[in-house]
This record gives sequence, C-alpha cells and structure tokens, in this order.
Amino acid sequence: MSHLEIFDQRMMRSLGTPLAHLVEGDGCRVRDADGTWYLDFLAGIAVNSLGHAHPVFVDAVSRQAATLAHVSNYFSTPAELELADRLVRLAGAVESGRVWFGNSGAEAMEAAFKLARLNHRQQGRTKILALHDAFHGRTMGALALTGKPHMRAPFEPMPGGVEHIDTTIAALEASIDETVAALFVEPIKGEAGVLPLPDGFLAAARELTARHGALLVVDEIQTGAARTGEWFGYQHDGVTPDAITVAKGIGGGFPIGALVTFGEASDLFTRGMHGSTFGGNPLATATANAVLGEIERADLVGNARVRGAQLAERILAIGSPLVTEVRGRGLLLGIGLAEPHAGALATAAMREGLIINAANDSSIRLAPPLIIGDAEIDEFIDRFSRALAAL
Repeated sequence: MSHLEIFDQRMMRSLGTPLAHLVEGDGCRVRDADGTWYLDFLAGIAVNSLGHAHPVFVDAVSRQAATLAHVSNYFSTPAELELADRLVRLAGAVESGRVWFGNSGAEAMEAAFKLARLNHRQQGRTKILALHDAFHGRTMGALALTGKPHMRAPFEPMPGGVEHIDTTIAALEASIDETVAALFVEPIKGEAGVLPLPDGFLAAARELTARHGALLVVDEIQTGAARTGEWFGYQHDGVTPDAITVAKGIGGGFPIGALVTFGEASDLFTRGMHGSTFGGNPLATATANAVLGEIERADLVGNARVRGAQLAERILAIGSPLVTEVRGRGLLLGIGLAEPHAGALATAAMREGLIINAANDSSIRLAPPLIIGDAEIDEFIDRFSRALAAL
C-alpha cells in the first residue's frame, strides 16, 4: 500500500491528508519520499528553531540518550534543574521564578489553567478571561480558553468560568474586575493569521490585572524562544506577567512544554497539586538546554529580528497586488492577502518546493528556522514569487 492508503486506513480522521511524506531534513530543507527537496519556512509550526538535523540538537539527544533518558518526577536531574534555571533567567524572573515541566504546549496551558483556578484571593474570583479568535490548544482546559467557537462546539460543555472578550483596551477595562482570576493572552495570535496585539494592549492588561488581583498569563508557545526577536514576545512591551507558557521552539523538535511563574504566582501550586510522569525528563530537558544554549551562543535572537525585517521588506518589494501587508515580529510573520486565496497560494508554493502555511483564507503564516540567512531569503523570494505568479 502507498503511504496515503496506510494513512487513510490507520490514522485518526481528525488529521487532514498529508501535504507530503517527509523522510529527511537538513538545515532549512526537508525531502519527501519521492526525492523532492523543499525549503521549509514553517519549521514544524515554529518548532524547529535550529532547523533540521542541527549538530547541536543531534549531539544533545545522542549523548543524553546514552546516559539517562527517564527517571519520573520522583527524582531530579542536572538537565532538568539547569533548564529551569535557564528559563527563569531568560524570562527575567530570577528573584522569584519557578518552573513546571510537561510534554507539550497544551499541557503547559492545562497547568496554567489550574494555576488560574487557584487564584482565589477574594471570594467569588472564578472568572477567567481569554480573547476572541485566540488559540491555546486542543485539550479540554486549553480548548476552553481558545476563542474559536467552531473548535469548542463538538466537545461542549467546556470547563466553566471562561469568557472571551474583544482584543481591545476598552474590552479589558470593561471586563477586568475583582471577579476575574486570570487573563490569558497571546502576544501575537499565530493561528488567527499572525495578528499582533494592539499597541498598548499588553501594558493595559498588566495594569488592570495587577490593580484587580488577577493573574496575567501570556501564552508564549509560538512566540517564545527568540521567535519574535526577543526571548519572549511580552518583552517587546516591557511588562512582567504572572506566568508564561512555553513549548515548541524551546526543544527544537523534541517534545517539551513548561509553565514559568513570577512573583506571588510561584507560591500557588503546592505539593501534589499537579504533575507529569514524563515532564522534565532528562532527555527532553538536556535537548532544550542545548537548543537554547545555541540560540544564545549564535545570537539567533538578533538574527530573528534582522532577518524578519529583511524578509518583510523583500516580500513587499515583490509588488504583487495579492499581497496587502506583512505583519508580525521577527521570524513569525503573516502575509495579508487581498483575496481569500491563501490555500491556493500555499499549494502553489509546495509545487515550487516551498513550505508555507495558510493560517486562514486570507493569511499566509511564515515561521522559518531561526538560522536563516541571505541565501535562504533569496531562495524564498524566488520560489514565493513564482507561486504568486502561478495564481
């Protein structure tokens, strides 16, 4: 049987038909079973920070697998403690930060959801706020926070107490009071088409949540690990949240997620309230340490900032009437389209050997590896221009 026939017979129908059957990766490129190489400007949806088969990633996995892979959460390991200390430092929470490790972004969001439930500093503080059109994951707590009704509808009733509000400062001012336990936000709504928060929104959210005793939880799963040209997206706004969730790019392709807390929020969980058999295992944490260490060593934070601006300028310079704007930060960019042809454009790009993502009908999402340089940008512009022309 072909790989498509096996997929159709054996994989859950929750998954769409594969765009290709990939068998190998090298740097910013992947190869399918037919021998076709693609320039990968999605990086596993902002996961493969160092690209594919990077020597640092390969060495970290190999060395740790040969030493100690799993011990359960009854024990600690050097890699786990090193990564916790590293994340707290990068997040700017050295004085009071704590870390809980899981296996994915959705698990990190579940931990954050439970943290919000614990924030009952005043009687009746049970309401949790999130934003319309936000995406936080597909497990039940994360899905309840997700502001996309069509995703929630098949699985209702959701965990209670969550309300979704507009992404405006006026909506914040009207909604945050002493009944609110927490507000969840993404610095950039990646799944909605790479939509940054309005100017001043995060600062207003911080002021209002602090005034009313609510937690500000920032979902950095897609925006973290240098993706936006800072270590974390909230750092562009100069605020300090109460908690952040991280995953995707911190492991460079190895599954890992984490909740990082600041200040008083670090004292909400007590022994036995939350755990994970695999969370913080030495194989995942050693790999994440190596990935984040390489991002620091090679200044890929700066590279994301510089290459993102360069890429946005080059896309607009193509002069296509279909492209109306390039939005986002660093190497998380959204290309706004004048017509709802994103799906057709992504398909045309695949034919040209380029992997991009149609986040919605009118938006293309780009999240290439943080290691891209002039050569990859030149190649992207060439292939993307041909895909645009094909429409």
